[in-house]
Amino acid sequence: MKDEYIVGLDIGSTEARIVVGQRLDDRNGRLQIIGAVSVPSEGINKGIVKSIDDATSSISVLLEKTERLTGIPVTHVCVSISDPYVRCERSKGVVPIARNNGEIIEEDVERAIEAAKALNVPQNYEILHVIPIKFTVDNQEDVKDPVGMSGIRLEVETLVIEGMSSQIKNLTKAIYRTHLNITDLVLSPLALGEAVLSQKQKELGVAVVGLGSSTTTLAVYEEGRLIHATVIPIGSEHITADIAIGLRCPINLADRVKIELGSALPKNFNAKEETDISELAKEEEIDDDITTISRKYVAEIIEARVEEIFEKVDAELKKIERSGMLPAGIVFAGGGAKLEGLIELAKEKLRLPASIGSCKNADIIFDKVNDSSYLTALGLVVWGNSLIEKKGPKFLGGMADDVIGKVKNIFSRFAP
Repeated sequence: MKDEYIVGLDIGSTEARIVVGQRLDDRNGRLQIIGAVSVPSEGINKGIVKSIDDATSSISVLLEKTERLTGIPVTHVCVSISDPYVRCERSKGVVPIARNNGEIIEEDVERAIEAAKALNVPQNYEILHVIPIKFTVDNQEDVKDPVGMSGIRLEVETLVIEGMSSQIKNLTKAIYRTHLNITDLVLSPLALGEAVLSQKQKELGVAVVGLGSSTTTLAVYEEGRLIHATVIPIGSEHITADIAIGLRCPINLADRVKIELGSALPKNFNAKEETDISELAKEEEIDDDITTISRKYVAEIIEARVEEIFEKVDAELKKIERSGMLPAGIVFAGGGAKLEGLIELAKEKLRLPASIGSCKNADIIFDKVNDSSYLTALGLVVWGNSLIEKKGPKFLGGMADDVIGKVKNIFSRFAP
């Protein structure tokens, strides 16, 4: 099962999702998506585990539903983590090439990356990923792949991504309680990038933004490499809350208004126009005196919060000097990306080409998986496939592997 099927588990604040992929038996090692399941999630808020018991219960229900749908016993999963306290920093590693012919081999690259991991990590953090950005062979800089080249000194510049130890432990505990094995733990924007970005976009320079319910994730690529990633603790739930306050209505009605009548572009509506929402209120079993709303007013509420999210995204781009300077633009995914007018507003505020992401790297046999909310779980499947093939971008695990191993050992002692 581990080799033939790859399972991606994305545990969000409102929904937990699983996507199941199958490696096709052909020369290209193509990936076919054969199942996608979601259930309401409990115990996680803003990417942080609030209750291990509730999170475990949600995962158990999701697994049962997945196995009924696909007929496949799920034993191994690639898991996303959306830690809002994630840290990114640059680090360099240098190793000598002692071989007589001076040829650089794969082991030398691995030694250089290991050397780059020797940095001062805060006591409450663990390394999630060590990602090569560029290599230097002797005095030759900006080398993409040094394997096969000759030299006496190999240097690598890496992006080190660190997550909070407590969050890694809490998430893995919740998963191991369901007797699952974790193949890899992946920062969610990296997984999302694997699903929706082409190699050409990554070469030109592109950002992928995942608009979740309570977090917004960002990953930036240039020259084929990840150069920045972060998790912003604001999402589409905040838009819903703003509408509920603005209209003085229950949160479930505000969510329906956002989804069915909401827009991020107030200029598209007349201030004097009123829209009847009595039918929506009736469907939500709300006995309230709200019968009509101004769509322009709702759009103004939405626009204000979306602009705030875009300002935070742009602030991250400014940190790496890429604000308004990504030729392949910005790609949106996640449930919040379905909001009407989002793309037009993004083009205006971020000064970049903008589009809604779709799956680029797997064969999908049913439309459900093309939904933006499934793309992170889908990206985990693509990620897991690249691990099996041992090719593609080298997103190397770090000390988080040790934490996962320790947690797994604790639970194996009590396993029946």
